[in-house]
This record gives sequence, C-alpha cells and structure tokens, in this order.
Amino acid sequence: MPFATQPVRRVAAAEGVRVSGAWPHTIPAVHQLLTDGLDLEPGVTFLVGENGAGKSTIVEAVAMAFGLSPEGGSTGARLTTRATESTLADDLQLTRGVGGKRAGFFLRAETMHGFYSYLERNPKESGPPEPVFHELSHGESFLTLINDRFTRQGFYCLDEPESALSFSSSLAVVGVLGRLAESGSQVLCATHSPVIAALPGATILEVGDWGIRRTTWDDLQLVQNWKSYLQAPERYLRHVL
Repeated sequence: MPFATQPVRRVAAAEGVRVSGAWPHTIPAVHQLLTDGLDLEPGVTFLVGENGAGKSTIVEAVAMAFGLSPEGGSTGARLTTRATESTLADDLQLTRGVGGKRAGFFLRAETMHGFYSYLERNPKESGPPEPVFHELSHGESFLTLINDRFTRQGFYCLDEPESALSFSSSLAVVGVLGRLAESGSQVLCATHSPVIAALPGATILEVGDWGIRRTTWDDLQLVQNWKSYLQAPERYLRHVL
C-alpha cells in the first residue's frame, strides 16, 4: 500500500497543544508523541511495553481521533457506558493519506462484554444475523468477532487482544493481522504477547521510561523475559513464592 494512501500517515499534537505537567502528558511515550510526533508505517505496528507505559492510552487516543468509539466497535458504533478514557484524543491530530480508507474498528479487550450487548440491542438491518457473542466462550467470541469484522480495508486498532486467547488462538490472530496488512489495511496494536508481536514484517515500537523507540522482536525486553522464564521458571518463582 503506498504511503500516501494509508489511512493514517502521522500522529502528532494538534495545533496549539502544548505539553503540560498533567497526566497523560507526563507519560514519557505520550510526551514524545506530542513533542516529536509519530509516523505510522503501512501494515501492522505493535506497541509493546510494561503496564503503565502508555501503549493502551496511545492506541485508545488514536482510535478516538480516527473516529472510533472509545469502548470499541466500528466507525458507526457509538457505545457509551462510563467514560474512563483520557483526554489525549483531543490533543492529537492525524494526518490521513489521500484516498485512505475511512473504515475502521477498535477492539478493546476490557470493554468487549458491553460491546456484545450493544450489538444485541442494535442488530444489523441486512445480511446474516450477528453471532450471539455472549453465548460463546471469552476466547471464541474474540476470534469470531475478529474473523467476522476484520474483513474490510481500513484502520484497525487493537488493545491487548491476547487477554482472551490461548496460544493457538493467538496464532490465528497473527494470521488475520497478516492478511489485513497484505490487503492494504493498517493496524495499530498494543500487546503483551510475544506470539502476536512476532508477525513477520511488522513494525515494533517499545514504550517505556525512554519514550518510544523502534526495535526488533528479538531485542524486546518482553521476549527476553519470556525466554528466560520458560528456560528456568524457578529463578523467578523463588522471589514470589
């Protein structure tokens, strides 16, 4: 997909926005985003980092700035239960590609239960009926939703999709993300999963006290920690048991 036609080319501070001393501007990754901006590559971009590093805050804000509901869904969904999102979306300006698709979807793990209820209250007016997601297991509902909704060319934001997934299901999601990239879609995904982050050809951004830095799968602290733990879990467990 040519750079000029991708849904989102760049994320930066909106005109007149200045970095303040209040949250979430105090998060190093958010501070860097507002100060330097961030060019988004075509295909899949992963944000990886520890809890509190800002990856979910950034994905949520970018999704909202694109026009997606903060509680998940497509550009047409307007699910609102309890506003807990940060104000970062108001501080951002997206540079869109000329001719870039406006369709999109935000999969936010922590609010999917409410989104399934929203779908039941707002059934499709045409086409086959939606699956009854509440009747599926947690992982099955995620996979069914991804396979059902991640089909159009557009911009897809995912916040920790692995929270409901087994190892094999995580591999299935990798396959879906790969197909999205091949079809010209763009994906921004926050994840703790070394399985999902291993997608070949993806851009990996590690967030932490340093801000945002580009890295490789092999160099991710997440990957190194998992390798060390699986090789000798007792080295870690003796400190917590």
